[in-house]
Amino acid sequence: MADDKLDKTDRTDRTDRTDRNADKGHIPTVIADELHIVYRVNGAKTGKGSATSALSRILRRGEERGVRKVHAVRGVSFTAYRGEAIGLIGSNGSGKSTLLRAIAGLLPAEKGKVYTDGQPSLLGVNAALMNDLTGERNVILGGLAMGMSREQIRARYQEIVDFSGINEKGDFITLPMRTYSSGMAARLRFSIAAAKDHDVLMIDEALATGDRKFQKRSEARIRELRKEAGTVFLVSHNNKSIRDTCDRVLWLERGELRMDGPTDEVIKEYEKFTGK
Repeated sequence: MADDKLDKTDRTDRTDRTDRNADKGHIPTVIADELHIVYRVNGAKTGKGSATSALSRILRRGEERGVRKVHAVRGVSFTAYRGEAIGLIGSNGSGKSTLLRAIAGLLPAEKGKVYTDGQPSLLGVNAALMNDLTGERNVILGGLAMGMSREQIRARYQEIVDFSGINEKGDFITLPMRTYSSGMAARLRFSIAAAKDHDVLMIDEALATGDRKFQKRSEARIRELRKEAGTVFLVSHNNKSIRDTCDRVLWLERGELRMDGPTDEVIKEYEKFTGK
C-alpha cells in the first residue's frame, strides 16, 4: 500500500512538472510513460547430461523454453521539451542505447508507452550507408534516407564534407567507405545526420569520435539544432561533452531512471556513485 501511494505521488509530481512547463510555453516532444523494454535471447545449447544443462533447465522454469529474457529498461518515465538538449548517462549496459532505440520506434515496448511529436531520428544513417560506395555517394544516399530532397543535398554537400573533416588528409570522399577508419566513418555519419534540422535527434556516442576540433564543431551544431526548436538526446561517457552540450541529464542504472535534473546536479551525483 505504501508503494502504491509513493507511485501515485511520483505520477502526480511528474504531471505537475509537465503542466508547469506547458504553462511556460514549453512544448513536449517525447513522453515516456512507465516504459519497459524486454529483449528475448535464445539460450546457448548444452549437452543433455551436463551440470550446466541441468542448471539451465532449473533457471528457465516458468520462462519460454530456451529463451532468456533481458529486462533492459524498467519503468522509465520522463517528458522532453522542444529546445532541450538532454544527456543520457549511466554504466555500461544500463539501457541508454536501448531507450533511444525505443524512442525512435525501433524496439517495441513490453509495457508502457512512448509518445513523440514529430519524427525522431537516431544518429546515424548506418542502415542506409554502404561500405562499397564512395563517401560522396553515401552522402547522397544518407540524405535521401533522412527525407532530404536532391536539391537540399546538393546545396549542403560541401558543408557536410567540410564538417566531417575526412578530406583534410586527402580526397577520401571519393573513396569507398570500406577504406575509412571507424572514426572517419562515424564522423561522416554524424555530418550527414546533422545537416538536417530534426524534430528529435538522438546521438549515441558520436562525439567520442574524432579530435577535439571535431567535437567542438559537433557540440556547436547541437546547440544550433536546439535553436531550431528541436530536441536533442546525447548518450556519452564523456561527462565534459555532456556538461558542454546539455542542460538536463537522465541517469539510467540497470534499466531504471535513477535521477533526472539539471546537468551539474546529476553528473555530480553520478561521479560520486562511480568514484570518478
